Amino acid sequence: MPMRYDLAGKTILITGAARGIGAQLAREAVARGARVALVGLEGELLKRLSADLDAHWYECDVTDQAALDAAVTSTVDRFGGIDVVVANAGIANLGTVAVGPVDALVRTVEVNLCGAIRTVSAALPHVTAARGHVLIVSSAAAFTAMPGMAAYCASKAGVEQFANVLRLETRPQGVTVGTAHPIWIDTDLVRDIRDDLASFRTALRRLPRPLSTVVPVEQCVEALLRGVERRRRKVYVPRSLAVVQALRPVVLSGLTDALITRFGGRTMVDQMEDEVRQLGRSFGRTSVGGRS
Repeated sequence: MPMRYDLAGKTILITGAARGIGAQLAREAVARGARVALVGLEGELLKRLSADLDAHWYECDVTDQAALDAAVTSTVDRFGGIDVVVANAGIANLGTVAVGPVDALVRTVEVNLCGAIRTVSAALPHVTAARGHVLIVSSAAAFTAMPGMAAYCASKAGVEQFANVLRLETRPQGVTVGTAHPIWIDTDLVRDIRDDLASFRTALRRLPRPLSTVVPVEQCVEALLRGVERRRRKVYVPRSLAVVQALRPVVLSGLTDALITRFGGRTMVDQMEDEVRQLGRSFGRTSVGGRS
C-alpha cells in the first residue's frame, strides 16, 4: 500500500464547490488541515462557505479559460501553490436527444468534459511542481447507459479517458491522477432530476443494485478524500461499482439494451419527453451551470 498522502497543509483547488460534493469535500478537507480554494458559479454561496472555512474563493465558469486561469493565479497568490486539484464541476441536461435542445446537450459536454480539461490544464503546472494529485470526478455513467443521459454519459466517459491518458503523461513527473465514479449522490443535481421527472423515479426503482443506490454526500466525500490520501487511480462510490465496470462489455451489450427496453422502452421515453416539454427547461431547478 502506498504511503498516505497527508492533506494537512496541502492546498486543494475544487471546482463546482458551491454545492453538493464540492462543498462537502471542502468542509472535510479543511477539517483534515488542508487549505482550500473554492471555484464555482454561485458567488454568494461560495462567499458564505469561504467565510465558514477560512477558504479562498473565486467565481468563474469552468468553460471560460481566462477566468479559470485567473482563479488558479489567485489561489497561488493566496497560498503559494496548488497540491491537489479536484475537477468536480458537472451538470446534467434533462431529456432525450430528440427533445433537445441541442445547446443543452452541448453545454453538458462543455461543462463536464471540456471544463475538466480546462481546469486541469490551468492548474497542472502548479500540481506538477508540488508532485501532487489530480482527481477528476467522472461517474458510473462512464460505463453504463440510460435513456435521457446521452450527453452526460458521453461526457463522463470522455472524462475517464482524459484522466487515463493524463496519468501516463504525468507519471514521470511524480503526479498521480485518479477518477471518481459515483452512482446517484444525494445532491441538488440528483434531487432536481428526481423531483422533475416521474419517469426517472420509476427507472430508479427498477434498476438493480448498485445502479439504483442513492448515496449520502458525506459517504461519497469520505471515499473521494480517502482516494486522494492514497493517491488511487479509481474511486468507486459505492465500491461495488468496480464490478459493474469490470463487466462493462456485458453492461453495454445487446442483452442489456433489451432488458432496459423491456422495463422502460418507448413508454418510458415518451413519458420523459412529455415531462421535459411540460417543464419548459433543460436543466434542474438549481443548476446554474446550464445558464449562459
